[in-house]
Amino acid sequence: MSRKKKELPILERIEITDVAAEGKSLARVNDLVVFVPYVVPGDVVDLKLTRKKHHYAEAEAVFFHKKSELRAEPFCEHYGICGGCKWQCLPYSEQIKWKQRQVIDNLTRIGKIDLPECSPILGSVKTQEYRNKLDFGCSSKQWLTHEQMKAGVPFEPGIGFHISGAFDKVLPIHKCWLMDNLNNKIRNFIFDYACKNGLTFYDLRAQHGLLRDIVIRNSHSGEWMVVIQFGPKEQIQNNKESIAEEIASQSQFDRESAMTILEAVHKEFPEISSLMWVYNPKCNDTFGDLAVECYFGTDHIFELMENLKFKVGPKSFYQTNTEQAYILYKVARDFAFTGQTENKKPLVYDLYTGTGTIANFVASKARQVIGIEYVPEAIEDAKVNSQINGIDNTLFYAGDMKDILNKEFIEKHGRPDVIITDPPRAGMHQDVIDTILFANPERIVYVSCNPATQARDLQLLDVNYKVVKIQPVDMFPHTQHVENVVLLERKK
Repeated sequence: MSRKKKELPILERIEITDVAAEGKSLARVNDLVVFVPYVVPGDVVDLKLTRKKHHYAEAEAVFFHKKSELRAEPFCEHYGICGGCKWQCLPYSEQIKWKQRQVIDNLTRIGKIDLPECSPILGSVKTQEYRNKLDFGCSSKQWLTHEQMKAGVPFEPGIGFHISGAFDKVLPIHKCWLMDNLNNKIRNFIFDYACKNGLTFYDLRAQHGLLRDIVIRNSHSGEWMVVIQFGPKEQIQNNKESIAEEIASQSQFDRESAMTILEAVHKEFPEISSLMWVYNPKCNDTFGDLAVECYFGTDHIFELMENLKFKVGPKSFYQTNTEQAYILYKVARDFAFTGQTENKKPLVYDLYTGTGTIANFVASKARQVIGIEYVPEAIEDAKVNSQINGIDNTLFYAGDMKDILNKEFIEKHGRPDVIITDPPRAGMHQDVIDTILFANPERIVYVSCNPATQARDLQLLDVNYKVVKIQPVDMFPHTQHVENVVLLERKK
């Protein structure tokens, strides 16, 4: 017989005092720190504890006695359920204030190194419709709130965002404010068409169903790309051999129904210049290892930045806030070429180059730019982007950073004058940091989407380098995420 779970108490009339990590705020109750989502400093609320440890707890606000003067009215109907855009309840001016403090707190608390004054954060040009890409899951069962379940609302299909802790369901999204409104029209049309024509939605537990996932992208060139993932009619045995055979044969694929959806979308939305599809019988939604077929138009769109064009395919990574990406890259370029003279252009290494966006963006100021990236397809995109822009002073290599970037590589290509590094959220591997120290460039420009791991790496680089500039850039309004660019110079 299982032990009955102890009911946690309700804490009454608690004032929220600060903003915390992961888009939450916090309150202090005696010696207990309580983390709460969807509240702001100054709110006075009753808190229902959902998890309790010795010195901290998690809770949800169940009643507001007083709403803070800081509070903003959320603009999205899905706020508080979707799980994204948790800071809609804060005015944007307050959001970027807290993000700046988050950067400073991480660098000082974790880095524990000498730091210059942090420059004011560069806020986003747009706070709505700022994204150029959204990914929507399709499910045979929509996610229901507790109130809906109590009312006996039946599970129906839905297209929207996956809910944390409910992998097999999605929250149907009627309007997402993060992208141009055409994204809503496309998604809602596909949903209505499928329902009217009796087409199946993917069952995430049984792993079958036609409509599985939809990726929508747009660009400053005015182009739109839509990629629809289709699943099998029946569950495929989950082993490498059977999956490979099924991908090759497509024996369980309802091609006729898939083509009717694609044709309907093509006729309804002539704005879509790249309409593509993927057959995916695997147990996950990733399609980096699958063939993407073009139903209409081209297999890519172009993004524009200054006088450059960047080819973006269905598997390409490109910063999802185009305007802010330009600002971010300008900061990185300015830091990289501080004090440069025209008669002495530097050799630049661009680590974690992706599709070579930064490498190509800074190439005109460099003698040569050498980019390294783990994903081979991204490196091929990087080479194409150099070619279509007439850039002939870039070299790109694919492979694991800690394996490619070694002493032999540096001896072959030359010691860099500048290293630009833009690693994933986990930061840089110790071997990469050791090789950077061996390379001994004059300057390091560290672009990070996670100031906590950036601070850890800065501490490791502190043996030979000092931080001379710090510039936060907000890429994602209404979320807790923030980018930060740091310039390090070699100690004399």
